[in-house]
Amino acid sequence: MLAKRIIPCLDVDNGRVVKGKKFQNIQDVADPVELAKRYNEEGADELVFYDITASNEERDIFLDVVEKVAAEIAIPFTVGGGIRTVEDIHKVLRAGADKVSINSAAVANPEIIKEAALKFGSQCIVLSIDAKETNTGEWHVFTKGGRNNTTMDAMEWAKRGEQLGAGEIVVNAIDVDGEKNGYNLALTSAISESVNIPIVASGGAGTIAHFASVLTHAGADAALAASVFHYNEIPIPELKKYLETENVIVRRDS
Repeated sequence: MLAKRIIPCLDVDNGRVVKGKKFQNIQDVADPVELAKRYNEEGADELVFYDITASNEERDIFLDVVEKVAAEIAIPFTVGGGIRTVEDIHKVLRAGADKVSINSAAVANPEIIKEAALKFGSQCIVLSIDAKETNTGEWHVFTKGGRNNTTMDAMEWAKRGEQLGAGEIVVNAIDVDGEKNGYNLALTSAISESVNIPIVASGGAGTIAHFASVLTHAGADAALAASVFHYNEIPIPELKKYLETENVIVRRDS
């Protein structure tokens, strides 16, 4: 069995790491380069960097920050936000990213997944899905930082993303983002059962038990979180020790 991955997420706005709840009430946290170095040293398995306003502001991603972070870490590094074309993906990979996460651009033009996967390899292409439950109990895909309801079914979109060549899917439950009440196990499980590629759960981590739940009961291959790591509420070495006691296989340096 493959080891489960622990992935800190850096939401970056104007060159600074920020954090909010449900994409609102954004607060300044830290310098992304310094935070990335810390996570690299603490034993994070990967790092995700999202330029959270690039898509909505229709501007390019901050490649200089990507380059600086990539130069300081030795772990895999995924970058997303403001990706609109295959050339944008190429630029981000050239700047030092190992994977590129696409969300709004893939919804607008699904063929970008196929084209990018053929050009760079599926292992480089991550489909990020921001999903929210509707009044009718359906899971819809949202874009533009959670501002736009596409009315697309999240499970069907995940299946299509896999068929087009995405190598991994990040599932972010907007309803629980930043709330620290736990990952949305129902959403994560439903998407995990819909596809055969790795699933990264995102949104809602608040305790170490939340990580164990999503990794064991919801079929997630990795768990992504932000504020609990940024503010050192859950140190990564302690989290991995706990997960081992719950029979979750994790990577350990020692």
